Amino acid sequence: MAGALSEVLGEVLVAADGEEVAVSALAARGVSLVGLYFGCSLGGSCAQLGASLAAFYGRFRGEAAAAGGQRLEIVFVSAEQEQQQWQEAVRAMPWLALPFADKHRKLKLWNKYRVSNIPSLIFIDASTGKVVCRNGLLVIRDDPEGLEFPWGPKPFSEVVAGPLLRNNGQTLDSTALEGSHVGVYFSAHWCPPCRSLTRVLVESYRKIKEAGQKFEILFVSADRSEDSFKQYFSEMPWVAVPYADEARRSRLNRLYGIQGIPTLIVLDSKGDVITRQGRVEVLNDIECREFPWHPKPVLELTDSNAVQLNEGPCLVLFVDSEDDGESEAAKQLIQPIAEKIIAKYKAKDEEAPLLFFVAGEDDMTDSLRDYTNLPEAAPLLTILDMSARAKYVMDVEEITPEIVEAFVSDFLADKLKPEPI
Repeated sequence: MAGALSEVLGEVLVAADGEEVAVSALAARGVSLVGLYFGCSLGGSCAQLGASLAAFYGRFRGEAAAAGGQRLEIVFVSAEQEQQQWQEAVRAMPWLALPFADKHRKLKLWNKYRVSNIPSLIFIDASTGKVVCRNGLLVIRDDPEGLEFPWGPKPFSEVVAGPLLRNNGQTLDSTALEGSHVGVYFSAHWCPPCRSLTRVLVESYRKIKEAGQKFEILFVSADRSEDSFKQYFSEMPWVAVPYADEARRSRLNRLYGIQGIPTLIVLDSKGDVITRQGRVEVLNDIECREFPWHPKPVLELTDSNAVQLNEGPCLVLFVDSEDDGESEAAKQLIQPIAEKIIAKYKAKDEEAPLLFFVAGEDDMTDSLRDYTNLPEAAPLLTILDMSARAKYVMDVEEITPEIVEAFVSDFLADKLKPEPI
């Protein structure tokens, strides 16, 4: 266990009293699950979670004292910028914390687990370091006694099991989804981007069905009332989890670690995830020619997929798109390297640490260059890490596969010096 956890957390953590605790010591305590708590000492939502999490953690500590073993440990990964604030926050917490000085590891954890907002709680297996549950906030709410510990992922068919609705009031069993591709659509009427996506998605759904594809969409509402749900669902030609079945809606949110809406998760006919970026795919492929949208190793940067730049480090190769075929040639240059990285991490059941893009010349790309203060050169090889507000730039006359591969390898080995964005 110590090896996998040390790779994630380092060798040492800090307790509330300031004492160092070796990560290797967690094994002796019987810890099988670690919750990574991304948060801060400021803000109502973090304070509210802190109180709930303390009560939750206390129940496990009490159980550990009675049973002679501790199944769960929490590690605070702070967003604090000032050490005094960090110290005050840690002193008030009954669990462990990542050392304040280990800022590089903190940023790596935020990127590794694609943390986009706080507070966030992610459970990982202590023996492998792999993610067990991405949305621990819902675990605390739905299972405050910890009866479902360790909250591991279950098959989609098991989580979704039960009656589903159509907007005409007709009900059908979830087994009707078997054998079809399914888009699990997390959305709400109060969210303007959701309503915009729904209008496009209705047309995409119609085109896919008319093409003879076996496809269904499952609406998982985040509406604030049943009346809002009914009003919104009346616009949708697909099926939904009943609004009153809050437990099942919550379990689906937990299963896919939903941190924001709208989110469209596309599943294959076996219930396995094809892509978590269904929103981007639908907007980029209005005619649905590439359905069911298997992920591409390298994407052409567009207005609709630029949001992915905020999800973690991204390699972006800027090219002169006025030169016919330049963008496609750039994709072909990067693709073998991207495929190698993706395959390596997929074998470890982990998400790739980099996304890969080619950027041409348009208003959006100009804005990105301005925002990140990049030179106007083309070609220009970069890695942009928006969450860390860092960039890595290689400005050379000719970009070759060897240069790209060395650039990526040095980045992953922490050998590159970042420049501030």
